[in-house]
Amino acid sequence: MSDSSLSIVPATSPCIKVCVIDLNGECRGCRRTLAEIGGWSYMSLDARRAVNQRIGFRGHDEQR
Repeated sequence: MSDSSLSIVPATSPCIKVCVIDLNGECRGCRRTLAEIGGWSYMSLDARRAVNQRIGFRGHDEQR
């Protein structure tokens, strides 16, 4: 996916409230790193979309 197509990736948080960090430093629930989780509220929309693209997040099925 190119940078121009990042706009089709959601910028919403992939958190599913299963916050357990594994030995690789990723959350088992959302697959973000500690740095990504900690910096989420400061990230631009494109940076959030890039994280969601990396983890394969396509959005939540239900309304939150």
